[in-house]
Amino acid sequence: MSWPDLLTRAKPIADATVRYGEDALQIVDVWVPKGRGPYPAVIMIHGGCWQTAVAERDIMNWIADDLRAHGVGVWNIEYRGADRGGGLPGTYEDVARAADLFVTEGSKHGFDTSGIRIAIGHSAGGHLAFWLARRPALAADDALRGADPIHVDLAISQGGLPDLRAGAASVGHACGADAPAAMARGDYARTSPPEMPLGTSREVQFNNDRDHVTPPATGAAYSAAMAKRGVTVPMEVTRGEGHVELIAPDSASWAKQRGAILTALGRSVAAPASR
Repeated sequence: MSWPDLLTRAKPIADATVRYGEDALQIVDVWVPKGRGPYPAVIMIHGGCWQTAVAERDIMNWIADDLRAHGVGVWNIEYRGADRGGGLPGTYEDVARAADLFVTEGSKHGFDTSGIRIAIGHSAGGHLAFWLARRPALAADDALRGADPIHVDLAISQGGLPDLRAGAASVGHACGADAPAAMARGDYARTSPPEMPLGTSREVQFNNDRDHVTPPATGAAYSAAMAKRGVTVPMEVTRGEGHVELIAPDSASWAKQRGAILTALGRSVAAPASR
């Protein structure tokens, strides 16, 4: 599947948009299921090589709509990319503020903010989902941690790029080396999950064998690195699909991810409700 195969489809629309800062990119799209709440919800983080010029949150609209149809709300975060005033610290500050806002404001949209909390991110967003899960383990006085960071129970990487050191040293990668370097600025212990303090969140990776941006070897390297630290990070590889299919609602790989989300939330893996 190519990007036009997904992006030229009729685009579903979120139910609301909330702001967490003054910048035009400091917003969250809110997707609310039909019926009576409170609803479980996931925090969603788009990719795009950590660069706003490459992608924004709307590339996630199709799977956000799919989760909404299955009774799961979505808190779809936008953030400043490394090319728009982000990197370290800006991108992390944005993701942290937007995720913490879910805890304080999510109930206003009918979400259950005290139950199982799931963060899911695609490509560069997979790195940010894992970073968000590790954030509470940062030093108590670290500004990136904050005083009361959200606790994530399950972090899901959709063909993620969790290793910033490897990204900054890469040659010829589709995302280049400059953006991951700007995301770390040499401070890998605070920004790159393989080197960050261990947390208590469960982490899972989904990869596809035809993904040329983040091939299964990328995920396998992360799982191996974490195994050396005594942490098991399962990885599910789907054959015959690529990078785009990871966020296409009718793909085999997304069906697996949706199933993992519904199972974690204790919900039936059933047909979607009509809207």
